[in-house]
Amino acid sequence: MMTYAELEREIDRGARPELLRQWVLDVLSDVAQGRRPLRAVRHPLGFTCLPVDRSGPDGICVHAWPAEPPAVRPTTSAMHSHSWDLLSHVLVGRVRNELIEVTEAPADPAWRVYEVRSRGDVDEMAATDRLVTAATATVETHSAGDSYALRAGGFHTSEVDHGEPAVTVALGRTTPGGCDLSLGAVDGRSHRVRRDRCDPAETARMAREIALLVAWG
Repeated sequence: MMTYAELEREIDRGARPELLRQWVLDVLSDVAQGRRPLRAVRHPLGFTCLPVDRSGPDGICVHAWPAEPPAVRPTTSAMHSHSWDLLSHVLVGRVRNELIEVTEAPADPAWRVYEVRSRGDVDEMAATDRLVTAATATVETHSAGDSYALRAGGFHTSEVDHGEPAVTVALGRTTPGGCDLSLGAVDGRSHRVRRDRCDPAETARMAREIALLVAWG
């Protein structure tokens, strides 16, 4: 099992992508065989998350988008920002990140900012007094073999091409005092969302399917 620091170093260097691929295949094999007791989560933004190590402030996950992703219906919007710095390596497919410039606009807002407060499998979407507008600043596309970083607090969306699956290794380093945020309806209210966590059998099946994608990637 590679540590966060070892994965970070390999992604930064980019010299041995086959090492990252083999590490992911080993992890997926452990999940599929029940040797690693984790449960996959269907993220409301359309991908599956395998939380490989979420025991501390530095998190390691494998993210997978299916070829036919489900319709994305977040209760707020797809525009969000993390409370952690993201470093990601694309193993399969392409990931398109739209970087969003958010401007305070209390007089004529298009969006309200919501704080995402996670407790177990429940996310509380807390409506704040912050009213803003949002505009696309940059669009970046990253293909298999590429790595990219997204800073904590930077609003963005992440999508894949329809009909083209994608798999990434995602590292997250929590920043002190940060908060996960999402843009939602101006007239919306605070509410709660329960995460869709898969059972062990479904998690194992997903791990096998993702492993096939990575092996043929």
